[in-house]
Amino acid sequence: MNSEADEKTGIQPDEADLLYQRLNREAEATGYHLNPDQEFTLELVRSLLINQQRFGYPACPCRLASGKKDDDLDIVCPCDYRDQDLNDYSTCYCSLYVSDQVLKGQKIAGSIPERRPVRKEPKMQESQAGQNNLSSLPLPVWRCKVCGYLCARENPPGVCPICQAQQERFEKFI
Repeated sequence: MNSEADEKTGIQPDEADLLYQRLNREAEATGYHLNPDQEFTLELVRSLLINQQRFGYPACPCRLASGKKDDDLDIVCPCDYRDQDLNDYSTCYCSLYVSDQVLKGQKIAGSIPERRPVRKEPKMQESQAGQNNLSSLPLPVWRCKVCGYLCARENPPGVCPICQAQQERFEKFI
């Protein structure tokens, strides 16, 4: 591999390799798998690095990011749709993450429909009855929007212990 940075992006060749290795270690440690087509997967990793440079966050390389992190939190890799896509289609939208069946060659990763809403819907307001029943809880409950992990504490964790999503990927659940 050439040791010079890509002229268009400035990304060093080893930068993508290092990120690939880190993502692969993290995925395997948490029960996920990267796409076994290493050349394809490295291109996705390079695209994540490009989006990191462009926007300041690793937006999914197969989706159109707005450039506003708050609007794009649902598509910061790993995206909020990964687990449901893996369950339903054995691959996430961009095929960076794949199921055991795809990893073992028992299934082929194909294209899947987009789950991301065309327009973000406003968050639903809790009903008054729900607020009354839950007001006695001593701590708020936080939910990771990527994997669904729940924790009761004053603030969300800095990093999800299950999927490694960053703190801003948590929402107040209760």
